[in-house]
Amino acid sequence: MRWNKTFSMIDVHAEGEVGRVVTSGFLTIPGATMLEKMNYINEVDDSVRRFLCSEPRGYAQMSTNLLMPPTRPDADAAFLILQADRAHPMSGSNSMCVVTALLETGIVPMKEPETVVHLDTPAGLVRAVARCQDGKCVDVTLDMAPSFADQLDARVEVEGLGSVRLDIAFGGCFYALIDPSQFGLPITPDTARDLADIAMKIHRAVDVQLEVVHPLIGSLRGISYTMFIGHDDNGDLKGATVLPPGRFDRSPCGTGNSARLACMVARGEANVGDKFTARSIIGSKFDVSITGATEVAGRAAILPKVTGRAWLHGFHQVGFDPTDPFPLGYMVADCWGNGMDLLK
Repeated sequence: MRWNKTFSMIDVHAEGEVGRVVTSGFLTIPGATMLEKMNYINEVDDSVRRFLCSEPRGYAQMSTNLLMPPTRPDADAAFLILQADRAHPMSGSNSMCVVTALLETGIVPMKEPETVVHLDTPAGLVRAVARCQDGKCVDVTLDMAPSFADQLDARVEVEGLGSVRLDIAFGGCFYALIDPSQFGLPITPDTARDLADIAMKIHRAVDVQLEVVHPLIGSLRGISYTMFIGHDDNGDLKGATVLPPGRFDRSPCGTGNSARLACMVARGEANVGDKFTARSIIGSKFDVSITGATEVAGRAAILPKVTGRAWLHGFHQVGFDPTDPFPLGYMVADCWGNGMDLLK
């Protein structure tokens, strides 16, 4: 074996969504802040992302988290979220994976019954409180980024679908929130392929027809994901986030539910202090709540909190042989979805 590049990683999933944590093998990403590092990957050199996220070293149903030293003194660790299309600023499930990996492998000392971990992310400092027992990270509660409704009841014209109604909201990244009843489809594993194809069409339309930009962070532009929203038979929140190029988040989605709660408050459907159970397309759950109100550049915003669980399920290494004909990997639409044109 003659690898000239080796990455070590911990395999973790949060309520079904895989968020691998890379602990070694990459050089420092240029940038003084995590936002600058994310922008470097997205705008200058995305070879590490492509190498780790594409086949044969990666696969569609996962994210890869680059663990690194923090860029600010009030954080314990920093990480970047790498996915099929680009690096993203924040993710609830990936934060849970990172915190669980940090504590259960001893990278950050675990204290029972509770350990507080501060994460340096491109979306800002994230406070995570891990409930710990007998060496196990039982669950992780995240204070999410201030979240706000950006555009309520917006409409886009979508090829083959006509006029589609949706909300645009920020929950750590931007979402288009969509009621799937417009298409006569429930949120179930059986409808996932049809819904994912619809989501990619809507994503393209939003990119062209709507202006989406964070009022304080100009580099956070455009939607990251679409999310179908509804309720299950018990009245719990049910949601399914679609990631480019067209696959579903297996977890209930922390940033997506933060965005959804912001829209619910904006409509008078929820208030500060309310708590909800959020379910995913596979039935896994997060506990989500609204802990306070704030403002972002003069617009009303909320402070969401999300609690979920993560589990370590493996350790492995990936590497690169210089004779490998696929140094940056590849993707095929049979597994990845029909949104290949949305990838960078």
